[in-house]
Amino acid sequence: MPTGESLSLQRVEKTLATPIRYRPVRTSHCILSLKELDTDEAYAVPDFELAEELIARGADSARIAISPHDTESLYLEYSQAAEGKQLIPASPFDFNQSIVIVLPTYNERANLEALIPAISRYLVADILIVDDNSPDGTGELADQLSCKYGHVHALHRLKKEGLGPAYLAGFKWALQRNYSLIIEMDCDFSHAPWDLPRLVHRSRTADLVIGSRYVPGGGTENWNASRRFVSRCGNTYASLFLGSTIHDWTGGFRCYRRELLARMNLAAVRAKGYIFQVELAWRALQLGAEVDELPIRFCDRIEGQSKLGWRSVAEALIEVPKMCFLRLGDR
Repeated sequence: MPTGESLSLQRVEKTLATPIRYRPVRTSHCILSLKELDTDEAYAVPDFELAEELIARGADSARIAISPHDTESLYLEYSQAAEGKQLIPASPFDFNQSIVIVLPTYNERANLEALIPAISRYLVADILIVDDNSPDGTGELADQLSCKYGHVHALHRLKKEGLGPAYLAGFKWALQRNYSLIIEMDCDFSHAPWDLPRLVHRSRTADLVIGSRYVPGGGTENWNASRRFVSRCGNTYASLFLGSTIHDWTGGFRCYRRELLARMNLAAVRAKGYIFQVELAWRALQLGAEVDELPIRFCDRIEGQSKLGWRSVAEALIEVPKMCFLRLGDR
């Protein structure tokens, strides 16, 4: 996960040749008690399932090498961004599926150029940048990146209308192009690119996978007390009205199966701010979808300013009770 240091393009493109010492974990019985890794150490596992067991017990997903064939040579192909930092596979994970990552942007120029190659190191997927006419030139940068990289696309909107409408525009674009998986992700490195393969792998058994801060192994980093308070209160408030089936209602690191989004009446979605995440999770449950949560460590943004404001809080206070009392067909 992000560690509090700004991830620049230079850091993404250059890795250190520092050798990595691996602690192999080949079965669940090997997971007894986790000890803090030295900066030159990492775990090595043969599959995603063992990786998830480690993470649920507190291991950092950034320091786990996954080799489906359990061969030492594949582990040795991993590098690291810096000593003790995230591992980088020799090639991105390819799940042989059509995947698109939707990135909504507003004044994210400082993060966008670094994030695109970072994502591409971990997952074979298209990337759609949805820009709301950012005054800092993010939209122009998105066009430049789409020209530079064949898997990057740009969608321009006339004005800033909120997170919900931006994602809905991206979802509509993706559904028209028949992607099998549609991922949503913040553009500020709050969501770790190296967790993308985990989301995709878990989607084999779930219609919606939520990167969760509030399940065992999940958490937050670099948050002040007020940010933690607002987040906890928001999720508690949603659970009081909508149930505790989901622990992280407001989490914005998600993977949807195409079939689920196609079944949703997206034209009827009303939420514009961060409550949009709650509404789509609620709609998924109303449709009987299989929803799963994957532990992640969420790190507060380094560059730029948070878009969370009191308007979003007020929207949540009003809209969540409406979801509880209105049937899906009424919305």
